Amino acid sequence: MNSIYNALIEAEKTYLPVALCTVVSTRGSTPRRAASKMIVFPDGHIIGSVGGGELEERVKQEAIQSITSQKPILLSYKMSNPEKGDVGVCGGQLDIFVEPILPAPTIIIVGGGHVGKALAHLAKWLGDRIVISDDRPEFCTLEQNPDADKFLPIPLAEIPIEIEINPRTSIVLTTRGSSIDIAGLPALLETTAGYIGVIGSRKRWAETCKGLNELGITDEQLSRIHSPIGIGIGAETPEEIAISIMAEILLLRNSGSGKHMSEPR
Repeated sequence: MNSIYNALIEAEKTYLPVALCTVVSTRGSTPRRAASKMIVFPDGHIIGSVGGGELEERVKQEAIQSITSQKPILLSYKMSNPEKGDVGVCGGQLDIFVEPILPAPTIIIVGGGHVGKALAHLAKWLGDRIVISDDRPEFCTLEQNPDADKFLPIPLAEIPIEIEINPRTSIVLTTRGSSIDIAGLPALLETTAGYIGVIGSRKRWAETCKGLNELGITDEQLSRIHSPIGIGIGAETPEEIAISIMAEILLLRNSGSGKHMSEPR
């Protein structure tokens, strides 16, 4: 049991989402007792056990889906007749609660200038883990961005090599030009990032799309990217722009409606 809890602590430290599966009740003959636990990782490997065999395989697949959906589920299994879809022949029944254990969301801000700094400050206040990346090392310093938890002074395309990117990761490009975005976005589109946004005007985004299309990136792939970035609140200053960007991220992260709270539901 200690290995289960140690694994949960380590997953939190490394910002890795996992699912904790617990046998909450049993009836009749079952392979494991109530309170038996198993951790499932996004890649499918496990620690602990809730029964082995077909039962465990089904729970593992459900747990991976739970990590993706970020929602808990209660599973019920009979163990009498595999020909009817049961998971075993022990004769009993059991219920298993699958709980996604999610770390703080990560926001990767590419570009350590004024907007990036303001966004880092706001996102940190909201509880996100802050990663600053810039191919100019002088912008990847604690003095320049005191709210950052991690710095990646590397080209945009190398970010997925250096850090785990998952559906709880938001990537915001506040770079200094389309050429940088065109070179780096194909690698980011290969990830499972929950949000990818690119700062700039509609004209700049059109130029970026043209360049990406020439590299073989399809319009369907480009539909994942939000640009121009943010919610239309008339933002002008770096701080206002940061609020606009973070509002869009939260809108999608929390499945919000985007309506005024005073509007009828």
